[in-house]
Amino acid sequence: MIRVVLPQHLRTLAQVSREVELQVEGPLTQASVLDALEARYPMLRGTIRDQTSLQRRPFIRFFACGEDLSLQALDALLPAEIAAGREPFRIVGAMAGG
Repeated sequence: MIRVVLPQHLRTLAQVSREVELQVEGPLTQASVLDALEARYPMLRGTIRDQTSLQRRPFIRFFACGEDLSLQALDALLPAEIAAGREPFRIVGAMAGG
């Protein structure tokens, strides 16, 4: 099982707690995690990534094992710690302002 930590606004939308567990089929990538998340919680479609291009939305960031993965390719493999369930895949709503 993959552990995914969601920001408050997405938790509220999906009506879930801070962390959800997902079964991901095939290679473990950002795209496969997001596919599984959107399949289980269809109300999140379009909130994390664009529905047409499937690219990460601005102001959404992805973290794993203390690293910002937001600019990596969506089909890049995630760290083994994520696959083993020892570390969560984190989706963070970034903030802007000055």
